[in-house]
Amino acid sequence: GPGRVAVSFDHVGGGLAVAGEKLIGFEVAGNDGTFASASASIEGEQVVVVSESVAEPTAVRYAWSPRPAASLINQESLPASPFELPVK
Repeated sequence: GPGRVAVSFDHVGGGLAVAGEKLIGFEVAGNDGTFASASASIEGEQVVVVSESVAEPTAVRYAWSPRPAASLINQESLPASPFELPVK
């Protein structure tokens, strides 16, 4: 099945939110290091990232391009910074 990654944040202000209709800008990679686009949803103070094409994610990234499409904010409308992280 699809691989799921839960991403936690240290500073969420009043909570995580979406600027627009849905979360965009998330990608995951498997052992081959090739990133694939992923869907994402807010679940409490985490973002759960899922990709049908990566069964066992080893890395997750967000807004990782020179002109990123990104929509993750907090309740105070501050945007999340781009990141790339290994999956623990």
